[in-house]
Amino acid sequence: MQGTAGAEGTRGAEGAPGAKGGPGAQGTPGAEGTPGAEGAPGAKGGPGAEGASGAEGARGFTGPIGAEGVEGAEGPRGFAGLAGPEGAGGAEGAKGSTGEAGPEGPKGAEGAEGPRGFAGLPGPEGPGGAEGAKGSTGEAGPEGPKGAEGPRGFAGLAGPEGAGGAEGAKGSTGEAGPEGAKGAEGPKGSTGSTGPQGSEGARGPTGPEGPPRLSAYAEFYALMPPNNAATVGAGKAVEFPQDGPTSGAISRRSSTEFVLPSVSTYRVAFSVSVDEPGQLVVGLDSGSGMVELPYTVYGRATGTSLISGEALVTTTAANSALEVRNPTGNTPALTITPKAGGTHAAAASIVIQQLG
Repeated sequence: MQGTAGAEGTRGAEGAPGAKGGPGAQGTPGAEGTPGAEGAPGAKGGPGAEGASGAEGARGFTGPIGAEGVEGAEGPRGFAGLAGPEGAGGAEGAKGSTGEAGPEGPKGAEGAEGPRGFAGLPGPEGPGGAEGAKGSTGEAGPEGPKGAEGPRGFAGLAGPEGAGGAEGAKGSTGEAGPEGAKGAEGPKGSTGSTGPQGSEGARGPTGPEGPPRLSAYAEFYALMPPNNAATVGAGKAVEFPQDGPTSGAISRRSSTEFVLPSVSTYRVAFSVSVDEPGQLVVGLDSGSGMVELPYTVYGRATGTSLISGEALVTTTAANSALEVRNPTGNTPALTITPKAGGTHAAAASIVIQQLG
């Protein structure tokens, strides 16, 4: 038994149209309910596809003939006909009398051909000859293009209305409506975790060579007299108590020892005047005591002259010290010659230069 219809609820907002479903099976018709309130009219659907043409109606009576159209533009002129035969020539005029000829002069030498003169002005037009007989008519030229179509005549009377055609098939669903407005932007997501560190890039090319480093050097010397008044025994060092030109950090530790500040290679040159045959050697202290360098031993056998030497010394520790000494085990002790070769105090010197 059908219950009483409830009160009509408040109408909700119109939802978006769903996709068109296929037709369901027709159910058994139920009892007719109380008609509900008339719903709001649906949105107008798009135009359906054009139905099939109905059967052609009976032909109407022929309308009256339309007014004659405007005459078309004249077609292009046809080709000229063939030329007619030449007309008879006019009568020849009377010939004038010929004058007497003068005697022929001697022929001169042929001159060079002169430049070609300008063309003369055209002479006056001669009198026209009598008109020739008219030639036969030439062949007709080709037909000119068709003139523009005249205006269309008035429409004939309408024929009786034909029978209505069968109803056309139902049109397809109209196109979807325009896209709705863009919604508000959502909240920003949290920052992702840091990605793994990338691999090291390829090594760049070697840069240009830098400017040469400033050279460090120093000179230390002695003057005899008064320096080196005592003899220098075996294993003892020559004194160079006075300072010459210097640049950089090479310095003295005492009157006999000199500090090499960096691990590097140094050029060492010395010269000392002695009275006896003897030798001198460079000693190097890298932190464990003075060690004589065998490749730096220089000497002389006889006479009174300089003992001079030069060598490259490479350090293995910063702030190493070196000296010039009478080698261990040698005899006799060496006398550093005062006023060698003259009356002025003679110099003994050591020059140290850092190379790299």
